[in-house]
Amino acid sequence: MNEVGRRALDADVQMGADLPICVDLDGTLLKIDSLQEAALAAALSDVRVLVRAPAWLAKGKAHLKQELARRWRFDPAHLPYNEPLVDLLRRMRAAGRRIVLVTAADRAVAEAVAGHLGLFQEVLASDGARNLRGANKAEALCERFGEQRFIYAGNDRSDHRVWERAAAAIVVNAPRHIQRAAGERYSVAAVIDDRDTSWPQALFKAMRPYQWVKNLLVFAPLLASGDFTSASPWIATTLAFGAFCAAASAIYLLNDMSDLAADRMHPRKRRRPFASGALTPAVGLALAPFLMALGFLLAALSGALVGLLAYCALSLSYNLRLKEAPLVDVFILAALYTVRLFGGGEAAGHPVSPWLLGFSTFLFLSLALVKRVSELRRLRLEKRPAARRGYGEVDLEMLQMMGCAATFASAVVLALYIQSDTAFAAYARPSLLWGVIPLMLFWQCRLWLSTARGYMHDDPIVYASRDWVSWLVFACFGAVVLAARLPVGV
Repeated sequence: MNEVGRRALDADVQMGADLPICVDLDGTLLKIDSLQEAALAAALSDVRVLVRAPAWLAKGKAHLKQELARRWRFDPAHLPYNEPLVDLLRRMRAAGRRIVLVTAADRAVAEAVAGHLGLFQEVLASDGARNLRGANKAEALCERFGEQRFIYAGNDRSDHRVWERAAAAIVVNAPRHIQRAAGERYSVAAVIDDRDTSWPQALFKAMRPYQWVKNLLVFAPLLASGDFTSASPWIATTLAFGAFCAAASAIYLLNDMSDLAADRMHPRKRRRPFASGALTPAVGLALAPFLMALGFLLAALSGALVGLLAYCALSLSYNLRLKEAPLVDVFILAALYTVRLFGGGEAAGHPVSPWLLGFSTFLFLSLALVKRVSELRRLRLEKRPAARRGYGEVDLEMLQMMGCAATFASAVVLALYIQSDTAFAAYARPSLLWGVIPLMLFWQCRLWLSTARGYMHDDPIVYASRDWVSWLVFACFGAVVLAARLPVGV
């Protein structure tokens, strides 16, 4: 809440005691656009909605809202509310004020919200025939209460038509130019702004740049090849890294929009930009195709297009359906790590060797199981069901056993590689590579210990990127590999 809003609320908002307070829904009482969310939810549950929507719109926007509202299954208890405004309304209601919910959203949506809050004596909303927005809303309020006989809380440009016929305005989470215009043209009773971040900041957060660290795996084939001096492989691999980052962000946007209901029931994920209402689905649906196109362009320039296509196909399949299939989900997660190696190998011109593939298969399966076990442990502690997951509490110990087995299997493959002719041909002193086995085992066992103790709150690679012990292990790993490459006598 900004300073103006804080002062107004502290003063209990000076308003005419006999005037009803009429409150808008979308963007005001709620931080979301209910029409966009209803459309998204309806389309995700039945793709035929996209074909039918133009016909519904031809009968009027109010009819479109009504049809979409019928198909939107939501829990009003988990929607993101403007808490300072709700607190103000509770105080006004306790003081005997009449509170009215007036919205362009469909009546079914408005009544569900009103029923949950228990603050409103009356609900005015779109009814399938009349779209209660702008001038229509102003006219309905004047018919009900009289000209200049109500106080109206709104947030966007269309609310100017209502404020100019109201006794006073409450400006809620509005852009600066609307706040400024309202202050110049109307009697403003309060300005309430509880937004924590601007929409560009929220958009950057929704792209999850901290997850890009996983895409550093594209450099692994180049590093394993020992080709450190040629410029073109490094340029191509850097482009491939950018391609995977752009595509991953696009998929994260799509995933967050498809998981809105589940995220809002999660104690941590409900703060994500789409779930919290900091971003609307329209923003995500506009940016995701752009990021995906950028990713494909960079992948085509780098030579990693096949790898990126495989990554996108696996990611979308996982998010839409496969995350619900037990065991299939962790194998897909492991494959998503591995396909980054193939993309990097394509870009660098150094294809992934069978030894690297064998080692990475067990390593990434272990990391995928770490991710799933950590999630299930949190759910057990919080006594919540696993939404869109194919596991129960009884599966936890078995998954831990599988993950630890994959950890030691990766060490076995690494040991076999060190004794192979391939290692003797690639390294001047391959016997030094035995030092990487205890390092890798220590690192993976430490991840499992952190998971068992409840410290693993994110993807294991993201966790490792923030963990100083992991950085020390990686530095020692690099030093051992470099020493093994140096000619004898150096």
